[in-house]
Amino acid sequence: RSAAYIARYIAKNVVASEVAERCTLQLAYAIGVSDPLSIYVDTHGTSQVKDEELIKKITSIIDLTPRGIRDHLNLHMPIYKRSAAYGHFGREPQDDGSFSWEKIDLINKF
Repeated sequence: RSAAYIARYIAKNVVASEVAERCTLQLAYAIGVSDPLSIYVDTHGTSQVKDEELIKKITSIIDLTPRGIRDHLNLHMPIYKRSAAYGHFGREPQDDGSFSWEKIDLINKF
């Protein structure tokens, strides 16, 4: 689940930074391997930069290991009850850190 959260977070920030109008991001992991085996970015031809360059930028900004994702999105405190109703995505980030994957705070880094 944390990989889905970080993928949404990154894609939202790419679009908000106006690097691309659309962004699909996929991450693939394997048990026992902390770094993603595959990172796929598709900006559907709307990007100002090549998708491969965007992948390099993403990996230089964010640690995509499970620990790095947990630390970056502050996922140390589960919010099962609040995320069980009305879904995990499309919610407003809260002051207590919940729904942190909905933040748009990397705009200047892209």
